Amino acid sequence: MSAPAHKEDNKPSSSNFLRAIIERDLAQGRHQGRRWGGSPGDGNHHAHGEPDPARVRLRFPPEPNGYLHVGHAKSICLNFGLAQEYGGVCHLRFDDTNPEKEEQEYVDAIKDAVQWLGWTWEAHGTRHLYYASDYFDFMYRAAEYLIEHGHAYVDEQTPEQMRANRGDFTTPGVDSPYRDRPAAESLARLREMRDGKHPDGAMVVRAKIDMASPNINLRDPAIYRIKHATHHNTGDRWCIYPMYTFAHPIEDALENITHSICTLEFEDQRPFYDWVLERIVPILREPEFRRACELVERIEQQGIEAGKEFALRCHNHAHKLDHSEPEERMRALFQKWERDRDAVIADLPAFFALLQSQAHQFTPLLAHALEPYCVEPFNLPHQYEFARLNLTYVVTSKRKLKALVDEGIVDGWDDPRMPTIVGMRRRGYTPEAIRLFAERIGVSKANGWIDYGLLEAAVRDDLDGKAPRAMAVLDPVRLKLTNWAEVFGSANHLEPCSAPAHPKRDDLGTREFRLGAEVWIEREDFAEQPPKGYHRLFPGNMARLKYGYVVKCTGCEKDADGNVTAVLAEVVPDTKSGTPGADAVKVKGVITWVGVRDGAQAEVRLYDRLFNDPHPDAGGKDYKAALNPDSVKVVQAYVEPSLAAAAPGTRFQFERHGYFVADARDGRLAFNRITSLKDTWGK
Repeated sequence: MSAPAHKEDNKPSSSNFLRAIIERDLAQGRHQGRRWGGSPGDGNHHAHGEPDPARVRLRFPPEPNGYLHVGHAKSICLNFGLAQEYGGVCHLRFDDTNPEKEEQEYVDAIKDAVQWLGWTWEAHGTRHLYYASDYFDFMYRAAEYLIEHGHAYVDEQTPEQMRANRGDFTTPGVDSPYRDRPAAESLARLREMRDGKHPDGAMVVRAKIDMASPNINLRDPAIYRIKHATHHNTGDRWCIYPMYTFAHPIEDALENITHSICTLEFEDQRPFYDWVLERIVPILREPEFRRACELVERIEQQGIEAGKEFALRCHNHAHKLDHSEPEERMRALFQKWERDRDAVIADLPAFFALLQSQAHQFTPLLAHALEPYCVEPFNLPHQYEFARLNLTYVVTSKRKLKALVDEGIVDGWDDPRMPTIVGMRRRGYTPEAIRLFAERIGVSKANGWIDYGLLEAAVRDDLDGKAPRAMAVLDPVRLKLTNWAEVFGSANHLEPCSAPAHPKRDDLGTREFRLGAEVWIEREDFAEQPPKGYHRLFPGNMARLKYGYVVKCTGCEKDADGNVTAVLAEVVPDTKSGTPGADAVKVKGVITWVGVRDGAQAEVRLYDRLFNDPHPDAGGKDYKAALNPDSVKVVQAYVEPSLAAAAPGTRFQFERHGYFVADARDGRLAFNRITSLKDTWGK
């Protein structure tokens, strides 16, 4: 799917705050001048590349530990869609940092799902399919860099001790006894971890940030742990693996991502995302780091006023300072200026000397203080959060969905009741409908619930214009036309009938079927004692067999238990649809039917919601207790003869019953109900 050169070429039907952010960044030229090395890499790699042909770069980064669901579909459409709108590229990247839960099966299924939804990761002659594990070498290098410069350490506390010392929302954490161990000692331990000399859980690498931070995610989070496990992509090369929150920003930076879009649960992780990237700038963006140092020198050379202005800008970002010795000295200068503003000019030589001699310790400060002089001085990606999709009557936790599969509650990941993409695909949902749904619900910063009926409405709106019509009888009872031989001269006569394949699509042609002395009708189309307003068959009443003749009900046949086994009626001559006599008899009821002689028997699966509770796992509820015991009903039905050879995946509107898709598993003619003709969710 090629991306347009400009957004105006493919204007979306609705707006959202992410579009506003991208348009703002493009207008400000925040990503101009970037280069692309042809593949992911550090700053030196990209510096030798060509000007980036993508105006923006986004990514869809699933973990291959399960099949994707409807929430992922929204994210896929959002990321790939925004990239397309703004002349950009969206990468498909597997965040495969947890070897114990990830499998090649899931990798293949995810690639298939993205392509089925209509998106591609190929652009400008490049296949943008990547793995976090492709970058394990650089991530390890970054961990060593942080340790060497006093921003990380190896902690040998037990997991229980670390958990207890972390504190909570009202209690600050307690520093690890290993927090201030010499960098050389931590570095030696890290290399022992890498070389497999320690068992799982014996130690971890932690970022050194602030154990008293009100954001618990900044209380010295782990960045590497030991896992002696075979990885689906790297095999047994590594026995230590980066934590997701450490790996993810590095992946984004190496891939030149401009807008890293994720869901709201990662909002509290954004400070750590920025911390990681800003701290490793000297090895991540070496050319940009050198230019920033040169820019600081030029600012100093511009004189006292320019130097003072820049120094005060740095002071305004003092919160970016950590606790290394050079940063503590810089903090002391800033505190002095707060007491004595006139001291700034006198301290300028010391300020610039400290900044230039220890520039590698001040990259978080420079990333912000240099903005007025150079837009995006280090060309770092930025994270933006949106509300995840919360859909009524649905569970979207991959862990919980996997439990449904493993315990046999559903028939695999592609069970049509599952909210997985493979399940919706087998159910008969179209990629166009899912993309339409994603666009209609938009993007928000606030969590909320979306009614499942909106998804079904998108499915109906998509299928209405393209699904051929057909008649099917799902709860059959025989209708015997007792005067058939008298009217047509033979009990074996079959009267040809036809109908448009689609009422608004002449290009789809017509469908042919035959009416005989016996047909199947829906059991509910007959009533011995009809309720008020009932216009179908009951003794003495007339109704039309759709596309056929008017018939008059004369009674019924019953078995010994009083169950109706056949409905009896007489055909009214000269009332065939499409003939001059069709309007000779006025009736209010029209009945769908299938001929007994040429109809095809089929298994029809009537799927309903998997859960009875609109919020099955909200608030810690037991979602399995909300399972709907009637979520699927299998019936033996009869369909028009043309459907006997329906190709799997072909969608139809069964007149009166809704939309169905052919699903010929096990060699049987079968149809899955996609959706009814009207919204039934929430009722």
